[in-house]
Amino acid sequence: MDTTEILVTIGGIGLIALTLWYFFGEREKVAATVSEGGVQEINVTVKGGYSPDVIVVKENQPVRLNFFRDETASCSETVVFGDFGIARDLPAFKTTPLEFTPDKAGEFNFVCGMNMLRGKLIVEPN
Repeated sequence: MDTTEILVTIGGIGLIALTLWYFFGEREKVAATVSEGGVQEINVTVKGGYSPDVIVVKENQPVRLNFFRDETASCSETVVFGDFGIARDLPAFKTTPLEFTPDKAGEFNFVCGMNMLRGKLIVEPN
């Protein structure tokens, strides 16, 4: 192998590692804040994905997720919490509150209607 082949191989390995980290690496968890009424609340921006995409809440306490859809892409028109039987339409450039009370602890995925955008709701025991 000459120097060029070695550099290309190292660059390729580096790009593979970066791709794996981006898609499968640990995401930053964001805990919901508790309002005066005892509701756990967090704002989520929808634009090519969910931000934040890992949300931490407590079990058996009401949750309000305020989804602001900052785009018109058809993929992000709906958010689905399959484990809780919730699907909600998200109008473009508006905030849509989604309220529910998680009755079980664990990690639950939420996705767009096309199952391309993904997030995780972590429900911790009370």
